[in-house]
Amino acid sequence: MDATVMHFRQGRHHQNNKQMILKVADTAEDAAKAVGKTATWTSPAGKEIIGKVSALHGRNGNVRVIFAESGLPGQALGQKIKIN
Repeated sequence: MDATVMHFRQGRHHQNNKQMILKVADTAEDAAKAVGKTATWTSPAGKEIIGKVSALHGRNGNVRVIFAESGLPGQALGQKIKIN
């Protein structure tokens, strides 16, 4: 399953670099199937960054992903990411 990196998870004064918002599906019911799976982003240099899909984000098919060791760089915004 593929997803698109939409945005960093952020508040009014803080941006959390280790948590990302991904667009997985068009409905929340389809996106709920991705919760608990792993997300893998591959950089242009070949490095893989692995995170875990934690929860739904809204009702439009978005999910939250938490990356353990390091967050995604800004160049990952708008790119495809694999969900296994």
